[in-house]
Amino acid sequence: MNPANLPFDSEAMLAGLRTWVECESPTWNAGAVDRMLDIAARDMAIMGATIERIAGRQGFGGVIRARFPHPKQGEPGILIAGHMDTVHPVGTIEKLKWRREGNKCYGPGIFDMKGGNYLSLEAIRQLARASFTTPLPITVLFTPDEEVGTPSTRDIIEAEAARNKYVLVPEPGRADNGVTTGRYAIARFNLEATGRPSHAGATLSAGRSAIREMARQILNIDAMTTEDCTFSVGVVHGGQWVNCVATTATGEALSMAKRQADLDRGVERMLALSGSNDDVTFKVTRGVTRPVWEPDAGTMALYEKARGIARSLGMELPHASSGGGSDGNFTGAMGIPTLDGLGVRGGNAHTLEEYIEVESLVERGRLMAGLLATLE
Repeated sequence: MNPANLPFDSEAMLAGLRTWVECESPTWNAGAVDRMLDIAARDMAIMGATIERIAGRQGFGGVIRARFPHPKQGEPGILIAGHMDTVHPVGTIEKLKWRREGNKCYGPGIFDMKGGNYLSLEAIRQLARASFTTPLPITVLFTPDEEVGTPSTRDIIEAEAARNKYVLVPEPGRADNGVTTGRYAIARFNLEATGRPSHAGATLSAGRSAIREMARQILNIDAMTTEDCTFSVGVVHGGQWVNCVATTATGEALSMAKRQADLDRGVERMLALSGSNDDVTFKVTRGVTRPVWEPDAGTMALYEKARGIARSLGMELPHASSGGGSDGNFTGAMGIPTLDGLGVRGGNAHTLEEYIEVESLVERGRLMAGLLATLE
């Protein structure tokens, strides 16, 4: 099977992808994510897949598991793992409208990572239309909570990965047309400052501001960043009335390191910030964590397979470890051959200028089809 001969059509792919992108699916809106999963499930059912819906938990949407017909159904095969949640709240489509400008196409979540998910299904569809039976059975798992660290579905992802020989993750491709063969370790933290209330006009000095303490600690956290381990605060909430000294303030912080030992030390430093000062208490608790994924022989052999396919298609395929977590952290850390960053090329993820390079839909679709057709 030569994937170069498969009749991928970028315009047809864009038409299908548009429906996905215009179905907004922010992580914290479980109903919206479930509507997106319904669309994907319908598309895969039409393709002949057996669809299983797994109910969500912890306030998140559900999970879709699709198994495609295969003579070896039930044996270890290939898992395609992707998330359908985005960081864009419902209504973003009015600010970041679907639009095509030359080789760029814009839309919320189109790059991270609906474009990659869609081209994966198109690869399966093209192989089926060519009446080609892949050496291994294919399972697709679409999840609802990756953008917040995968707190509700890590167990499902790891269990499904353990049943398979390979994991392919169509997260965004690298700008150099590369793929991802490792990811840094990531830890999230919940921050809480508790002060003492008072009237901000009449008795200001009697109060102790939780907001002031949170601001002080944010500067401390930012200052902890080194080349080995980064720290940042990305969410802050505090106060309720402007004429009251704030009693509580909350926040969320993120730490990332290339090595697990560096992250572990970073976690210790963050937790050590907990304490009391001048009648204000600051508390740090650890949230979800992604383990470091360092490429092993299995992952590198999988990469070399992909590299050979890319070269047969006239493309180079560099590789690297990446910052920014994905669900590949979990499967790679388990020792299961994992190749990440197989999705579209593009840019400006998580912003109001998020886009894909249209030509990469077909290029990466053919690469995915080549992997599915040759892995054994």
